[in-house]
Amino acid sequence: MNIISLFSGAGGLDLGFEKAGFKTVWANEYDKEIWETFEKNFPHTTLDRRSIRNIPSCDIPEAIGLIGGPPCQSWSEAGALRGIEDHRGQLFFEFIRVLRDKKPLFFLAENVSGMLASRHSDALENIKNHFIDSGYNLSFKLLNAHDYKVPQDRQRLFFVGFRKDLNMTFEFPKAFPLKRYLKDVIWDLKDNALPAKEKNYTNGHACTLANHEYMTGSFSTIFMSRNRVRNWDEPSFTIQAGGRHAPLHPQAPKMEFIEQNKRIFVKGSEHLYRRLSIRECARIQTFPDTHTFYYDNLTAGYKMVGNAVPPNLAFFLADAIAKQLTQANILKKVS
Repeated sequence: MNIISLFSGAGGLDLGFEKAGFKTVWANEYDKEIWETFEKNFPHTTLDRRSIRNIPSCDIPEAIGLIGGPPCQSWSEAGALRGIEDHRGQLFFEFIRVLRDKKPLFFLAENVSGMLASRHSDALENIKNHFIDSGYNLSFKLLNAHDYKVPQDRQRLFFVGFRKDLNMTFEFPKAFPLKRYLKDVIWDLKDNALPAKEKNYTNGHACTLANHEYMTGSFSTIFMSRNRVRNWDEPSFTIQAGGRHAPLHPQAPKMEFIEQNKRIFVKGSEHLYRRLSIRECARIQTFPDTHTFYYDNLTAGYKMVGNAVPPNLAFFLADAIAKQLTQANILKKVS
């Protein structure tokens, strides 16, 4: 079940689809800080390093599925909210261009919940209509990764479509009642994380577990404006792409409220407040420890982990796609 992957990043989507029985035969990623990580973790996948704008569809192999998460910064609540007016927002149309040219059986596209902001309503409807006009029955839903065995509150939008001639409409998997929390995934890492070297350069092989190192440095006024600590028996805050805004380790007490938009670390416990390590963030994102992230500076490591789709969430979506295609006897016809 060969698929192609656009805006692949560190490969969170690809890991989930691989676990569900799919194989990424060709991937595209333009960020040079990610190339080594993707290629070493997916040695059997061809990685095209060009900008997708410069890749003609004839250079992309045939496959039954197309997956990807077009860059989301321009849609994010934490960003400028420029949306489709930003050149990064327009990369959604490159995804649609490849979809129209290759006509796979299905597609899956992921993006941030900021797309639902009222100011983006016209742009969002435009994108949805483009998917439909491309010949696909579109399913569209906001999901929280915590409902799919991911120990983190993380809301993301998913666009999933089956080609119209298949006479199928994707049904999103139901949420799981059993949840996972911080203690379930990072308790065993609490005592051996390393602070980054000067200027947040990596410790490299000095880490007993790959990437188990955390960014150091001061905390901004914005960071200190609200609590950044979740307890062991809670899900993590959303793992973000910026290391300076990584959640704090649950060993620390929750930050003390002083006034609106101002909190402080509890006096006497200041030494307990540290950012989650890159490996802890990766565990919370449900990456296996065998998935190594390669970087010189920790900022690149946090970015790769934070921008990824949690592999567990990707798996449940991929598994639902595979089961629906199998039940309809579609896979037998194309194999």
